[in-house]
Amino acid sequence: MGEVAVAPRFGVTSMVTRLRRVAMRRPGPALFDADPVRWHYAGPLDPDRITRQYDAFAALVDGSGVDIEWLPATADGLADAVFAHDPSFVTGEGAVLLRPGKALRRPEVELHRALYDGIGVPVIGAIEPPGVAEGGDCVWLDEHTLAVGRGFRTNQSGIEQLRTFLEPGGVTIEAFDLPVWEGESACLHLMSLVSPLDRDLALVHRPLLPVAFYGRLRDLGVECLEAPEEEFASSRGLSLTVLALGPR
Repeated sequence: MGEVAVAPRFGVTSMVTRLRRVAMRRPGPALFDADPVRWHYAGPLDPDRITRQYDAFAALVDGSGVDIEWLPATADGLADAVFAHDPSFVTGEGAVLLRPGKALRRPEVELHRALYDGIGVPVIGAIEPPGVAEGGDCVWLDEHTLAVGRGFRTNQSGIEQLRTFLEPGGVTIEAFDLPVWEGESACLHLMSLVSPLDRDLALVHRPLLPVAFYGRLRDLGVECLEAPEEEFASSRGLSLTVLALGPR
């Protein structure tokens, strides 16, 4: 009998197809004990409220049939590690280890490296100095095109290194300049301004969208749902952070 091919349990070139497997990290001591000034949080955190909200979020993800790979939530001082999308980026060929523009986050990359080693996801590259890049700046436009925001968290060197890793797999990178907004200490990713909901639908904060990126969405026939200005302001830019579990 011939061998039966088994599809790999990794690889993605879309942000809107059905989510099947994801890495997550629960909030824990590293977050609850964090100095809000050092980590640039709006103020003291409420551990009970965060835990309740995260548990509800995780239950929705788990209930949709997604396999969750849990990153260890230890007292390692990595407060932002709960935002697991940023230190690495999964492509159709494997994972790229990134180098966060927020220096306090750079040790998180080793958590991701250990996870990929443990679950059999190949690492196809790693961003090296002076490059910086964060997953929140990377948005799949289609299976062959990745939009990357160039700003305080992802620089030109990081983008060029991403190109060397992705172009052999047939992926083209299109870079778009992000606005200064509230400055270097604030967190503004491309995904702070757009969250894909389907191939032809996205949630956006239009006032800060790069003009060229907005035009690109229009050229692709993507309908843009505009998030309320007051929600963007009151959430300090977090209101568009939406995880699509599947199309629409």
